[in-house]
Amino acid sequence: MSDREVERLERQLQRIEKELPVRAARTLRWLREPSSRWVRIPVGILAIIGGLFSFLPILGIWMLPLGLLLLAQDIPPLRRPTRRALLWCEQWWLKRKRKRMANGT
Repeated sequence: MSDREVERLERQLQRIEKELPVRAARTLRWLREPSSRWVRIPVGILAIIGGLFSFLPILGIWMLPLGLLLLAQDIPPLRRPTRRALLWCEQWWLKRKRKRMANGT
């Protein structure tokens, strides 16, 4: 994986951080720091497992992408697909937002 791919993923994660509530953004920023690697990997694995058990209360399918996002920081083969998925979600969200504004909803 090139440094360019890592930089692109970092920029996307920073854009996501700006949209999150302050407390969640602070937690995400801390988890993304290199020194948090030993916390980030187990949390990512647990989030993926929690996403697989989304039929249980509290746990949800939202945990699956969160876990992949955290693991992509440390596992190079996950970076490109994660970055592409983030880009697709961001484009979908903006398109949806524009459509709602055009409809006046």
